[in-house]
Amino acid sequence: MKIVKERIPAIEYMRGIGMLGVVAIHIGSQYLVANPTPNLQLLAVYEIFTRFSVPIFFFISAFGLFYNLDINAKFDYGSFMKKRFKTVLIPYLVWSIFYLGLYAVMYHDVGVFMPGALIHTLFFGLACYQLYFMVLLLWFYFLMPIWIWCVRRLNIPWLIILFIVQVAFDYYSSYEINVYSLPDTFWKPFLVYRLNYIVLHYVFIFLLGGYLAVHYQKFKLFMQDHLGGLRIAGLLSLAGLVWYYYYCIYHLGYPPEGAVNTAHQLSPLGLVYTACSSVYLFAECQYGVLSRKGIAAEKLFGKHSYFIYLGHPVAIMIMKRVYEKLQIVMTGVHSIIFYLCVVAITLAVAIVVRQWSAKYAPWFNEISIGVYPKKGKKV
Repeated sequence: MKIVKERIPAIEYMRGIGMLGVVAIHIGSQYLVANPTPNLQLLAVYEIFTRFSVPIFFFISAFGLFYNLDINAKFDYGSFMKKRFKTVLIPYLVWSIFYLGLYAVMYHDVGVFMPGALIHTLFFGLACYQLYFMVLLLWFYFLMPIWIWCVRRLNIPWLIILFIVQVAFDYYSSYEINVYSLPDTFWKPFLVYRLNYIVLHYVFIFLLGGYLAVHYQKFKLFMQDHLGGLRIAGLLSLAGLVWYYYYCIYHLGYPPEGAVNTAHQLSPLGLVYTACSSVYLFAECQYGVLSRKGIAAEKLFGKHSYFIYLGHPVAIMIMKRVYEKLQIVMTGVHSIIFYLCVVAITLAVAIVVRQWSAKYAPWFNEISIGVYPKKGKKV
């Protein structure tokens, strides 16, 4: 008899929040390119405050997997991968081909579809800048038996040790490896694009999500009893990463882009922020203010987060063309308008496409966002 587990709305809410953060990071990049003297405080919101966004997707993905998994039962790897191929691999391939086709038309370059170039692009997730996440997620899925083995043995002391190792590994990978001095060989791209496929960069946050899912009853009580402390921890960890950002600018003399590329989620303070913000947001979405205010918006963004995540670069291209056509200078205010328009466009398209597909062409939802119709339920 299948046990029906407690529904956890925080997962869907966090998915929507993470998606909004990812879009903000990419708008921040546009702001940096278009404005050589950006507002440093606004840039911090775009590029520092949102650094939890990508890691939190690994956190909630692992949580969802392990929450619905009997950790002590025999693992059906074949069925598990079949489902993940349908929900992640197929949409990844579809959106990759879409973006490659779009760029081929825009830049009159069909060379992207040559077999060698296509394999290279798909392996590293290079068809569009947000798709590397799906490559990493697929690698996490491929290695699921290892993660099950790890989570079965995890405890708090081992999590602390794992975090320390994660800090050391990510520091070395982020700051000590110089790929630009390497000769051009077959193996160079594997080092250049190491963040796109080596899951070791995010293994701590993934296993943390899995561990908390397996021990959810204890975690639930912890969140209820320590919500205030988790808020403080989240705020302090954010303050630490923001301090590092300003330290890079005012003490080390880095330009804004250099500071952003240094104070990222894989820096030591970034990893602290990743862990604290993931747990804090979970508690806030489950028991705090975010569980009571703006629930309709949280559900809406959470439901359509996958499509928005995959499709928002198209909206960015459209808005960029509009700004260029109207000769709008990318000031701070105009960048905020840019962001709101990108979110609004992709959300509107996501809603329309999902409803249209559910009614007329269910296969489109299947290949684009991995959503399959269920009997008696609306998509």
